[in-house]
Amino acid sequence: MIIGLTGSIASGKSTVSKMLKEYGFPIVDADVVARQVVEPGSETLNKIAEAFGKEVLTETGELDRKKLGSIIFNDEEKRQLLNSVIHPAIRKEMLRQRDEYLAKGEKTVIMDIPLLFESKLQHFVDKILVVAVSEEVQLERLMKRNQLSEEEAKARIRSQLPMPVKVQGADAVIDNNGTIEETRRQLEKILKEWGVL
Repeated sequence: MIIGLTGSIASGKSTVSKMLKEYGFPIVDADVVARQVVEPGSETLNKIAEAFGKEVLTETGELDRKKLGSIIFNDEEKRQLLNSVIHPAIRKEMLRQRDEYLAKGEKTVIMDIPLLFESKLQHFVDKILVVAVSEEVQLERLMKRNQLSEEEAKARIRSQLPMPVKVQGADAVIDNNGTIEETRRQLEKILKEWGVL
């Protein structure tokens, strides 16, 4: 079974991902893959340098995320250009890792994809597990974690699909407003219901 793990910013998805790792499930992490595909010398990084110029590379040949960010931040066309280079590379690598785990005989693989719904990747997985929190908790955690003002935090939250939309698309939901123990209990219950624990 391929389980898609998702949530919204500051919903506690990483905490649940750590728990799944503790149970011994292999995890394909979209954020890790996004960094892997732009490592120095990679085909994707070369394509980005071709599209945006060598100034988006550091002296050591790494991606200068700040520089690239400032180029695409206010330019929708350039942002789409970047996405057209980077998204297919990320998808391809995620599927490669997933298939490698399956080939090794793993019965269950977790695909940790923050923007699962936004990127329309539901077809990558068999079940979708959403980590959800109330708006108040989300806002509070995000402001604290990233040292943001309330306005900045709200803008980041608004840039993603609303939590209720994700919850509707889920096969199971973990309510992450409580303690870590409560979260763990919910996770165990879901994994047992799905027959993977």
